[in-house]
Amino acid sequence: MKIHRIYGVILRYVYLFKHSINRLADAFYWPVIDLLLWGLTVSYMKQISGLNVVMVIISGILLWLIVWRGQYEISVNLLEELWNRNLINIFGSPLKFSEWIVSVVLLGIIKAFFSFTFAALIAFFLYKVKIFVYGFYLLPFMLSLFMTGWWVGFLVNGLVFRFGTKVEQFAWSLIYIISPFSGIYYSISILPLWAQKVSAIVPTSYIFEGARQIIFTGKTDINKLIISFGLNLVYLTLSLIFLKRSYAKALDKGLVKML
Repeated sequence: MKIHRIYGVILRYVYLFKHSINRLADAFYWPVIDLLLWGLTVSYMKQISGLNVVMVIISGILLWLIVWRGQYEISVNLLEELWNRNLINIFGSPLKFSEWIVSVVLLGIIKAFFSFTFAALIAFFLYKVKIFVYGFYLLPFMLSLFMTGWWVGFLVNGLVFRFGTKVEQFAWSLIYIISPFSGIYYSISILPLWAQKVSAIVPTSYIFEGARQIIFTGKTDINKLIISFGLNLVYLTLSLIFLKRSYAKALDKGLVKML
């Protein structure tokens, strides 16, 4: 065995690591997200007890599934076309860009319905958690969460149109930037003051706070829903503008340069 050859192989992978968003995310981004989410969750669990703990955790998982699925279908389907070198065929056809957007949005809703229903049944059989305890509010909750997933997905696609597959990691990771500020498993009140201010502009924080309010009190504040929808409409509009401009720029440069 020769030291210089071992050193050469190590150096090769260090250079790959240095210039790869995927590898950097695996090394630094996900550990930070996990520490924030579960560290804050444990801190919050110390404040509540009984069956409410299970309900808060399981319902948080189920509702976050809506956000993730809404964003995932929009982002990953574009990447699928890039990976299969089919992007030029898709957008070189009579298919309009707006038609493609509507298609992936509807696909996300359909898949989310089946995923959510299946997960809700599993949660009921394993943990006796009844997600339909939210009653009528479940529908507006889900719509607002979908909207969050859509604008994050459009943002990711806009970045992909501009930078190609080198930012593909965003399709899995970007949505989780807002997760610590969403209060998926814990109350926003346990966050530091600066983080609470960030949460105030994150639409999902109002939904998860409203969901917990139903668990503990049986009712929720309709103003939380209104604020969540308002923020989502603003972000959705901005993300569509960004996506449209990014797509136009990609056409100017040539879609082939994204491959």
